Amino acid sequence: MKPIKLFYQTRCPFCKKAFNYIDELKKRPEYKDIVIETIEETEQPELADQYDYYYVPTFYIGDEKVHEGGIYPNEVEAIFKKAMEQ
Repeated sequence: MKPIKLFYQTRCPFCKKAFNYIDELKKRPEYKDIVIETIEETEQPELADQYDYYYVPTFYIGDEKVHEGGIYPNEVEAIFKKAMEQ
């Protein structure tokens, strides 16, 4: 399983939804061990600038961008499944 990186901004409504979806999925036993590194891009701009994205939330698995922008619960689950496969 590869860890997930999540770039977000505190004031972003889509990011808040993403965190809610993550919290719900992590209650399920198959996803409880998923590791997510969260990076608030305005607090860590030097790190965020090393990655190629424009919108938040943006998810990376390893060095691969797997989602950028507004998100739905099924998309977060697909990201979790992909991370588990690697």
